[in-house]
Amino acid sequence: MKKDFYEILGISKNADAAEIKKAYRKSALKYHPDKNPGDKEAEENFKLAAEAYEVLSDPNKKAKYDQYGHQAFDGSGGFGGGHGGMNMDDIFSQFGDIFGGGFGGFGGGGGGPRRAKGSNLRIKVKLTLEEIANGVEKKVKVKRKVQAKGVTYKTCSTCNGQGQVMRVTNTILGRMQSASTCPTCGGSGQILDKRPSEADAQGMVQEDETVSIKIPAGVVDGMQLKVSNKGNDAPGNSVPGDLIVAIEELEHEFLKREGENIHFDLYISFPEAVLGVSKDIEAINGKVRIKLEEGIQSGKILRLKGKGIPSINGYGSGDLLVHVNVWTPKTLNKEQKQFFENALNDEHFVPSPEKSEKSFFEKVKDMFS
Repeated sequence: MKKDFYEILGISKNADAAEIKKAYRKSALKYHPDKNPGDKEAEENFKLAAEAYEVLSDPNKKAKYDQYGHQAFDGSGGFGGGHGGMNMDDIFSQFGDIFGGGFGGFGGGGGGPRRAKGSNLRIKVKLTLEEIANGVEKKVKVKRKVQAKGVTYKTCSTCNGQGQVMRVTNTILGRMQSASTCPTCGGSGQILDKRPSEADAQGMVQEDETVSIKIPAGVVDGMQLKVSNKGNDAPGNSVPGDLIVAIEELEHEFLKREGENIHFDLYISFPEAVLGVSKDIEAINGKVRIKLEEGIQSGKILRLKGKGIPSINGYGSGDLLVHVNVWTPKTLNKEQKQFFENALNDEHFVPSPEKSEKSFFEKVKDMFS
């Protein structure tokens, strides 16, 4: 009969992920083969602890085990349905993080050469409000470091192409084998063999490349977009870095952006305010005609639904808010001045706001609600 996984690790069924990991590390250190050379019982306990951790560290497997016990994995659980067939190198490679990359398996298992990644490139792209509202594809020229033609690499002699070097140290727990990144090749397993004269010490040259960048509608000033694999290359069997694109929003001559909403200041004359008028106003994609009612008040805000900036998350578009400002003339001729002097005491010119008219503060509150 198989031993209970919680009993193997010495924990309760209520143990959280941190406790499970700590218990497994403790058991693995105790029964590690390097600390117990030739001890079959210790090797068996080491495998049991690994199998227990493999199940209990996975929330889905743990739930099944708590409900059905070992029967939940008959023929398919643990490592191949039973720890007896477990490979020790599999344990080290699968749970290398538990040992902090410190313990190797039999024969120095785990690891292998890694693919280096090139450095990222950063550029700034300036966009008009129209481009931000509609989305745009930009073509930009970037200087990238790429591997020079004719460059060849050879296997690193320090690590023999493994990307790691193994060390054995004596500790209070006994002799421990640890792996670290090869200092010669940086973990790639390769070093430069031949390079043309125009290449740098890493076998790289700079080349201009035109990169197409698709910018979605609704981006904001300061936002960064990533174009994968369009940064610098790295030597050898590497992965290119990324191109990081910072968005800079150009100021519009008439429109002011506030999030997904657009603001426009419309100035009208006193006669236009009194008589009412139709006006063509600036919008993102051209002019829009609006009708102003007779007697419209300065400070009135007209909201044009959906005429703002699209949401970058796809939740519709903002609005265009038209702020009506009645322009008061500063100079009048004698006849015009006489007209307004006669109107000073006229009841039609006495301010008489209706209760439905909102104050300035109420309008501001409505704008941000």
